[in-house]
Amino acid sequence: MRRRSLVLALSLLLPAPAFAQAQPQAMPAPATSTPRNSTVVLATAPADWRALDGQRVRIAAPLTLAGTDALERSGQLTVAFGGRLWQPTEVAAPGTAGIEQVMADNLRRRLVLDDGSDVRDPGSVAYLPGNPVLRTGMLLRNVEGIVRVDAQGRPQLQVEGTLSLPALQRPAVPDVPGSLRIAAFNLENYFNGDGQGGGFPTLRGARTLEEHKAQVAKLVATINALDTHIAALMELENDGYGPQSAIAELLAALNDRPHAGPDDAWVAVDPGEGPGTNPIRVGIIYKRGAFKTLGPPLTKLDGPFAEHSRAPLAQAFQGKGAPFMVVANHFKSKGCRDASGADADRNDGQGCWNATRVESARQLNQWVQAEAARLKVKDVVMLGDFNAYAMEDPIRTLHTLGWQDAFKVAKVEHPYSYVYNGYSGRLDHALLSPSMARRLAGAAEWHSNADEQDASGYQGRNVPGPWRSSDHDPLLLGFDK
Repeated sequence: MRRRSLVLALSLLLPAPAFAQAQPQAMPAPATSTPRNSTVVLATAPADWRALDGQRVRIAAPLTLAGTDALERSGQLTVAFGGRLWQPTEVAAPGTAGIEQVMADNLRRRLVLDDGSDVRDPGSVAYLPGNPVLRTGMLLRNVEGIVRVDAQGRPQLQVEGTLSLPALQRPAVPDVPGSLRIAAFNLENYFNGDGQGGGFPTLRGARTLEEHKAQVAKLVATINALDTHIAALMELENDGYGPQSAIAELLAALNDRPHAGPDDAWVAVDPGEGPGTNPIRVGIIYKRGAFKTLGPPLTKLDGPFAEHSRAPLAQAFQGKGAPFMVVANHFKSKGCRDASGADADRNDGQGCWNATRVESARQLNQWVQAEAARLKVKDVVMLGDFNAYAMEDPIRTLHTLGWQDAFKVAKVEHPYSYVYNGYSGRLDHALLSPSMARRLAGAAEWHSNADEQDASGYQGRNVPGPWRSSDHDPLLLGFDK
């Protein structure tokens, strides 16, 4: 699911510990007059915000920054009492009492901070000090303002004064155990124009050559930092494998690093074209010296993969241990354009094209099982952007068919790779065959992107380093050979 059409040089690659950066601060602005003279102190979320409509409040409890989607457009931040807000279908199955409970809890805990202005695209926001870098998950304390409740009972807080922001903490690159590392990463529309410095703006992604260079630097910083052997990639421009193609340019940039010998060079799994005819495609890249391929690349071009879901790409490898297969996937998104019939939005939290994603899951399983059996490969990992949260029908279908969630196997608590409209969840998954699950040594998401505000990316302020190289976090898995 896309929110918009989609950093720094390798010399700026990250240190191992978590990153901290001082935030700009400012003296509080004078309070404005309010309809009521008293201030109500809130230690928890109220049972009914409507009772506080028009009231000045000070929130003594820490508020978790849940989303920054509306900051640049409307001067608003989404915050929450008691931690993150979760996509309901990430934690509960559609149509169950559990999902109703999650939705009610989100409604009770969710609050929108507002600047009290109707100006669109404000250059600055009165309650923020300077032009700070924000990340979802940071804690805001002693927030004060006037409560406003709309006709649907949804609260906003017209913030008075200036927020005191914590130091910016960023996560270190995850270090997963295992001698075989496999990553998955949605590149958010990586297009390279004509491959010779022209052809901008592109159909998607970078609008100028300068933006493209910044995007490449961020993507390279991210992938190289993961120190993986194999990477499944999504949202590559579907322009072949020639010297001017997007994937060729990405490989050249990845290989342009110190001490990269021939055995350490990145190469692409090359099916000749595509896979598929969609403007974006999946890809698989790997380090040449670690493995040899078993058989040709495999893809499936019929059924739901002919037009809607992007065609999957599979490659079997032989390393020092048992052979294994990697399958890169990107299912149809949730957007409702041209959706009808069974694919229309059923208002159950799964968005449009759910039936197509379920059928994609079924046919993917059937195809992968047949190809793996033909190659006599039992260890399989299917990974990528399935455009479905963890408890939605397509993912539960694959679980029913025997595929195991790598993050559940690794006992990772509260995984997420995507933040949308203030709600955290996973569109990106790693699903393992039973024998591959037994080889799993660890799994992690590097929260280098989803928590970062959109303005930090290459089309905005382009903050130094890999931060907001995409709108999806990369996944990293470690296996024993």
